[in-house]
Amino acid sequence: MVLQKNNQNDRFLAVGLLLGVIGFISFVIIMPLVNQGLALNEEKNALGFRFEQYERILSRKQSVIDEMENLKSQIAEQNYLSTQNTTALASAELQEMIKQAINDAGGQLSSTQGLPVVTKNNFQRIPINVRMTGNSEVLRAVLHKIETSAPLVVIEQIDIRPMRGVRNKVTHQIDPSNELSVNFQAVSFMKKPAA
Repeated sequence: MVLQKNNQNDRFLAVGLLLGVIGFISFVIIMPLVNQGLALNEEKNALGFRFEQYERILSRKQSVIDEMENLKSQIAEQNYLSTQNTTALASAELQEMIKQAINDAGGQLSSTQGLPVVTKNNFQRIPINVRMTGNSEVLRAVLHKIETSAPLVVIEQIDIRPMRGVRNKVTHQIDPSNELSVNFQAVSFMKKPAA
């Protein structure tokens, strides 16, 4: 009976040791493998999601290219950019357009001066300085003409000052003047010529 009890205890001890070894192997080898498998599965799912996003983006590629071509043709049709061959000709065209606008409005052009051309992102900025005189109605007409012109012209750094009146010979007082002295920078744009 004692021998039978020892055999039974030995069996329980052997089964316990076997379960302990199986548990230890599971904890040391199998659990890290399972965790790594789960991590790899998550990474696979994330890569699959990104792949689907890239496929959606690529499927829209042709529509984006078509839209860009459409916008380019619209810009060309609306004459936003100067069509002159050189920046000097574009500057001369801008100066002539401003001179005509001032003369048509009844103002007096004092001077125009071409400024250095600035190239940025395949476009060239063609700036000029303008000095003129006229009343507020003349200025309004000139600015309206410039704003609605083609090619596109942008006004920058405008300085408007009232002109001093002239002395009245009878009263020896300075008569007020409606005349304004106006200085501004007008900028036109053209596409950078291909090199």
